[in-house]
Amino acid sequence: MAIKQTAGHDRLGDFAPEFAHLNDDVLFGEVWSREREMSAHDRSLITCAGLMSMGLFPQLKSHMELAKRNGVTKTEMVELITHLAFYAGWPKAWSAFGLAKETFGADESDAAAAPTAEPIANHGPYPLGDPADGPNFTGHAWVQYLTDPGAECSAGNVTFEPGCVNRWHTHPHGQLLMVTAGRGWEQEEGQEPRELKPGDVVFCPAGVRHWHGAAQDSSMTHVAVTPAAPGEQVVDWQEFPGPAAVAQLG
Repeated sequence: MAIKQTAGHDRLGDFAPEFAHLNDDVLFGEVWSREREMSAHDRSLITCAGLMSMGLFPQLKSHMELAKRNGVTKTEMVELITHLAFYAGWPKAWSAFGLAKETFGADESDAAAAPTAEPIANHGPYPLGDPADGPNFTGHAWVQYLTDPGAECSAGNVTFEPGCVNRWHTHPHGQLLMVTAGRGWEQEEGQEPRELKPGDVVFCPAGVRHWHGAAQDSSMTHVAVTPAAPGEQVVDWQEFPGPAAVAQLG
């Protein structure tokens, strides 16, 4: 899920507050957050394609940076621009490649060439599900949704590979975690980290910052139950916990 957007309020909050609200809270807060219908990765590719086709290069630059955070690789961006050159125009492709080189050119390694995640054998009673890799996890993760899109209470079986954790984040109505396999950690802001094992149940209250994920030597699977009103942003992603502190937990 996309990190909470504030660009509209930061730049236009005083001058055009309604536009700022629509940009930050509706476009990014509601539309971009519907990752069960389309991933942030795919939304970024589509958005970059549209902006390049229209020749809106200042906006394209910022969306290329967002695309990189959403897991789009240099190979994918180069292929997108090459493909669109035949439909949107050769000069637009040249301009887009300049921006792409600034954004992706310094990367020595391409995520497309990264090692494929090893399947997790012990992932509890539910299927492993689909990859959930992206900007909000430090490694590979998978999710098997257990409720239909739009349900008043979302439930998903989430599996983290060993050492993978997510960002600090909050939920507007709290979140219930029920551990079904492996071993991991959960920490609420102001509290000590707590070890999680199968059978453990944790409830994080509304608006309280927390993070969770797998131990260094074990994968972890939990069912995450998250209440949400229709169209409501169910999570506000923030920064990652300190990697050294997480590694020390074991």
